[in-house]
Amino acid sequence: MTGRVAGKVALITGAARGQGRSHALRLAAEGADIIALDICRQIESVPYSLATPEDLEETGRQVKELGQNVVTREVDVRDGEALIAAVNDGVSQLGRLDIVVANAGIMSIGPSFELSEQTWSQVVDINLSGVWRTTKAAVPHLIAGGNGGSIVLTSSIAGLIGQPGLAHYVAAKHGVVGLMKTLALELAPLSIRVNTVNPTCVDTDMIMNEATYRIFLPDDPHPTRDKFAVPAGEMNALPVPWIESGDVSNAVLFLASDEARYITGISLPVDAGAVAK
Repeated sequence: MTGRVAGKVALITGAARGQGRSHALRLAAEGADIIALDICRQIESVPYSLATPEDLEETGRQVKELGQNVVTREVDVRDGEALIAAVNDGVSQLGRLDIVVANAGIMSIGPSFELSEQTWSQVVDINLSGVWRTTKAAVPHLIAGGNGGSIVLTSSIAGLIGQPGLAHYVAAKHGVVGLMKTLALELAPLSIRVNTVNPTCVDTDMIMNEATYRIFLPDDPHPTRDKFAVPAGEMNALPVPWIESGDVSNAVLFLASDEARYITGISLPVDAGAVAK
């Protein structure tokens, strides 16, 4: 099946690489034009390298290779005015907005009672408030279009269960689920659907770094990806240590498409059975 979102325009935050790029390419492959936003610079409390302007440019290049139009902008989801301006510009260039994928997020590590104010605030401001700001910038365009629409918020299995060493991240991702449920009720009369995707560990730079490995291997002086695969696999019910970005993108595509036209207000785990354990 092709063209499942043909003729539509999708806004994606955190689109420079990882899950965000994967979502952009999956939706573009099914016929959507793309507004791709990303901060493209480092954040102090994040223990791994974030995306670069070149990464965002590459996402745009790959979308164009698929035959779709794309608007790329470097935007921090903590800056509400800049976010609104970027979304307005993208909609002006591409003519409409139908799909919103609020995907931008960061992760950092530490026991709740040792987190600094900065570390807590940066995760919550990006992973929760940034999602709210994205919807605030986008929803007026969905309403103005008069065609309904689909909003997909990236949460996590950490939005459904607790995880030690990630209090700020867990709190933010739980908040995303609550935001989704409220938006779903507010926007249902306008045929705008709102859902979350809730992945387990995904093979991206956010997960595949030494800081994450140390959560699962605290006593190992030299944690590695291969060693991390063991405890990561124990977290899931299916016999895999992690999933791929494309697995999440398939879920995003489904929720964005008319195949999910009566699905709203749900959290869709893409988690290899982790939440069921």
